[in-house]
Amino acid sequence: MNTAATASAPRLLARPAAFLRRTPRETRDTLLLLVVIAFTTAPHLSHLPTWCSVLVVTVLAWRAGIALRGGALPGRWVMWALLLITGALTFWTERTLLGREAGVTMLVALLSLKTLELRARRDALVVFFLGFFLLLTQFLYSQSLLTGLWMLLALWGLLSALVLAHMPVGRPSLGVAAAVAARATMLGLPLMALLFALFPRIGPLWGLPQDAAGKTGLSGTLRLGGVAELANDDSVAFRVRFFGPRPLDRQLYFRGPVLSTTNGRDWTRLVPTVAPLQRARAELQTRGEPLRYEMMLEPGRLPVLTLLETTPDRPGAAPQLEGWHFSLRPDLQWQADRPLAERIRIEASAWLDFRHGPSEPVAGLRDFMALPAQAHPRTRAWAAALRQRPELQRADAAQLSAAVLQHIRTGEYTYTLEPGTYDGDAIDEFWLDRKLGFCEHFAAAYVVVMRALDVPARIVTGYQGIEATMQEGYWIVRQSNAHAWAEYWLPDQGWVRIDPTAAVAPERVQSGRSLAPPQGLVAGALSTLDPALAARLRGAWEALNNRWNQWVLNYSRSQQFDLMRALGVQVPSWQDLAALLITALCSVALVGAGWAWWDRHRQDPWLRLAKRVQERLSRVGVTVLPHEPPRTRATRVRERLGAAGEALATQLEALDRLRYADGVRAGTVQRSWWPAFAAAARQVPRTAAP
Repeated sequence: MNTAATASAPRLLARPAAFLRRTPRETRDTLLLLVVIAFTTAPHLSHLPTWCSVLVVTVLAWRAGIALRGGALPGRWVMWALLLITGALTFWTERTLLGREAGVTMLVALLSLKTLELRARRDALVVFFLGFFLLLTQFLYSQSLLTGLWMLLALWGLLSALVLAHMPVGRPSLGVAAAVAARATMLGLPLMALLFALFPRIGPLWGLPQDAAGKTGLSGTLRLGGVAELANDDSVAFRVRFFGPRPLDRQLYFRGPVLSTTNGRDWTRLVPTVAPLQRARAELQTRGEPLRYEMMLEPGRLPVLTLLETTPDRPGAAPQLEGWHFSLRPDLQWQADRPLAERIRIEASAWLDFRHGPSEPVAGLRDFMALPAQAHPRTRAWAAALRQRPELQRADAAQLSAAVLQHIRTGEYTYTLEPGTYDGDAIDEFWLDRKLGFCEHFAAAYVVVMRALDVPARIVTGYQGIEATMQEGYWIVRQSNAHAWAEYWLPDQGWVRIDPTAAVAPERVQSGRSLAPPQGLVAGALSTLDPALAARLRGAWEALNNRWNQWVLNYSRSQQFDLMRALGVQVPSWQDLAALLITALCSVALVGAGWAWWDRHRQDPWLRLAKRVQERLSRVGVTVLPHEPPRTRATRVRERLGAAGEALATQLEALDRLRYADGVRAGTVQRSWWPAFAAAARQVPRTAAP
């Protein structure tokens, strides 16, 4: 061990403290405020324009340099120029000065610029309250547990700086200010909890409809490589709990958007060209017993529910949620009336043994055989050659599908998350040349080949499989479980699910194991040292985050009514909730008023001692005012009593030194100093008094 380095560590840690002790108070408090502002602003930098981030860093560094040098603040014209430049850049990047993005950009920029005007206490108060408002705006972008913890620390820092601003005398330590801020925060926690529990739930907490645009998840279109990019995301897509036996991994298909129209590169949802496919309900037949399950879906960018196949539109089986409308499309895709911009929890029932789709040929099935005229010429030629094989000339759709899957098994195809970029005709290049692909490559190529064989086929996107370990009663499905499979139409059976990926990577479907995305630096190091520890740490964090989601972000109107029932209200209503909230707030207000009355009538121990000294001095004929300090009172004793009051004046001067000494408490002075003062007062000759 390096003994010298070890010995120098405490000295290095002590340097900042020594620097703060040597620094004038104004400089120290200014530097603290700048650090708190930087900490509060840091989470916004990821969604601010680059120029705004550069401006904030530059201005805060500039202001810190001014504080350390004791230099002059910039003049009014410089500030006006910076303000105009900020407004112009905001309008240039956001095309408006209104709305969320422009408003947050201007708020961050103005907060940093205001630090260049810290000339008086009033300017500091403006900075504090701009900082408090900036705290709230962060929840417009994220409501995660980490965001909440970060904002709590930022709030503590702002309150500590605010407390320092209200301590104008002396040099109070940062620890004292932080302790006062912490106590103030603790006093506000009961009121915060009360408002959280009883304030009416109006929409998502701090959510905006456009928030879902920035979320990850399935898309309404598919281009080869898109699902592979999503599979690199290890975040949670949803959690599921089964009220019964856990299904096998190969049965766990969670159905997302069904894509049937292609331009040769992109796949999108089908717009039917004939009436039969525009029916209001899906043609669905189920067999066996239903499986009841519960899902907690994370926010996404699409108005779809990725439910377990197949969840029918039947009473008691269909998902329901207050304030939402869900409908089942003919392709078995559950549609929501708006994007999932908030986390939702639903219950539903699924039948794992089912058939769906028309059992007889209908005109609309031709939409599922359409291919662009000039697209995939080599693959279509390969399909034509396949059909000319003697054993397949009279084959039905099932036999043709088996032949295509057999080609995948024996054709030296590779299942990979990194197939590279396909620049030309992606299907031709994948199917006949490179043979490297993820699930969407296999599904899309399979559908193209089946359509070239005059068999109706389509792509289904969603999720397949779940994690092997349960967390707090829920199985986790991650974005890395994103999957694409196919369906082809078979007479007398309807649409048949087929997963071409299983032909080359059967473990992907049989055990639900997706390819592992690359890990970050920290996660990779932990996995290298101890894979089990890394898994436990991730599981513990996700369990904690799940509790935050359920208890805080998912706290809903129904839970408020459940609370009312627990309090004895049989049939709770909005009127009952409002009455309880008003009663609770009035009770808190009365308690606060009582505390304020008591606080007004109590006295600081030093004030009580000063009043006691004033009364004793009046007995010996010395009149003093309540606000006069001990040194002034000593002067009045000498003026009134002369040499006879010298001992009394000396005791008052000693009290003055004790009053403004560090760490001396009034209770200690009462016990040690008061007896000597009282004895000196008794020694004043009666002839000296009036």
